[in-house]
Amino acid sequence: MVVAGKDVEMIGLSGRFRKDNQNTVNKEQKTPRRKSGLLVLISLLILGLGISGLFMACSDASDTSSGATGNPMPPLVTDEGTATPVEGTNAGDEDVSEASETSLPADSEEAAGQSLQQVPVYEAADPASVEADELGQIMVLMYHHIREPEAEWSRTPDHFRKDLKVLYEQGFRPIRLIDYARGQIHVPAGTTPVVFTFDDGNENNFRMIEDEAEEWIIDPDCAVGILMAFHEEHPEFRPHATFFINGGTPFGQPDWVDFKLNYLVTNGMDIGNHTETHLHLGDASAEQLQQELGRIQQLMNRYVDDYPVNTFALPFGSRPSSDSVAPYVERGTYQEVTYVNEAVLEVGWDPYHSPYHRDFNPHKIRRVRASETKVDGVGMYDWLASFESGSRRRFISDGDPNTIAIPESRAELLREDLEGYEIRLYEAP
Repeated sequence: MVVAGKDVEMIGLSGRFRKDNQNTVNKEQKTPRRKSGLLVLISLLILGLGISGLFMACSDASDTSSGATGNPMPPLVTDEGTATPVEGTNAGDEDVSEASETSLPADSEEAAGQSLQQVPVYEAADPASVEADELGQIMVLMYHHIREPEAEWSRTPDHFRKDLKVLYEQGFRPIRLIDYARGQIHVPAGTTPVVFTFDDGNENNFRMIEDEAEEWIIDPDCAVGILMAFHEEHPEFRPHATFFINGGTPFGQPDWVDFKLNYLVTNGMDIGNHTETHLHLGDASAEQLQQELGRIQQLMNRYVDDYPVNTFALPFGSRPSSDSVAPYVERGTYQEVTYVNEAVLEVGWDPYHSPYHRDFNPHKIRRVRASETKVDGVGMYDWLASFESGSRRRFISDGDPNTIAIPESRAELLREDLEGYEIRLYEAP
């Protein structure tokens, strides 16, 4: 795999890569290895089969590349958020992604990554048995830097690992932000969804380093390295996260931008909009706002084909002061590029509503500061304590994304515009 002018070989989910500095090429000159192999095959066929045999062989090669033979790739989540359920999955398996990965080609980074885009299928449970409450609140965690030392906007690598461990042990499971906004909650019965977000596209969110063997690896102390390592140890804790980027060089390291953006998308993570210049939107004009958001979509289009940047974290939590400009936070057009933000995130202080709650607004989602420094009693660990004490109610899934399971006493809190869901009411003790 050629990345940013370097010949890179992927080795497993650990994120180890080997580069050949003698083989530097421009991006426009990149030729996948499979094409080189095909040229060799064609040359042999010309010598052994003649022209008529060549045409037949090319036809067969075309069928193979389109998936007619060999292992089929697993179904992927579409832009609309739907996918074919995984076939052959045993009911009751908590980690469907792990079961589905067994049929993928061995040592295939791309195939393993694509399985993380799959929609998992879990066994539905009796709501009363797991005390399901799908009107409970969901934490959208806000991180910035993953680095030393610990500070108001910096989480150390070890503290971030602690966060993941605590959340895992307390029954939280990551979901994609866009799935939260759309009300497509896929977590096992009895567990609670959580959303990870990272602002500003800092290099310490996703850094490449060389190890002692001169192999390129994902820094094990950056956010992506920590998320992927935790997922390897706990496959049911999927590495879903949204990284909100600005313009310039997302995640630093210009030679690796192409690789990083594609790696994130392939491995079940997302890119969100944070404006090109981290603009305070208070006095922004309609033209300025559309340019700030449209240019991030243009940036992504250069690296990841047809990728929709459809989530937006407000810089400084600011919104346009003008009512005529405000609608362009959600939708707009810049140089024939149209953006549609299905989720808009504020800075906020507390867990936000279930997507099925009558007060849920996907364009005003509040976040929780994932920190223990200067949080004024409203950091992640404060809200975990509130969930534990019962002063706040957390979302608890029944395992079925097509049903909404809640105690009868909370039925009046349901949104009135819900369609396509089965409502499961039960009498709570």
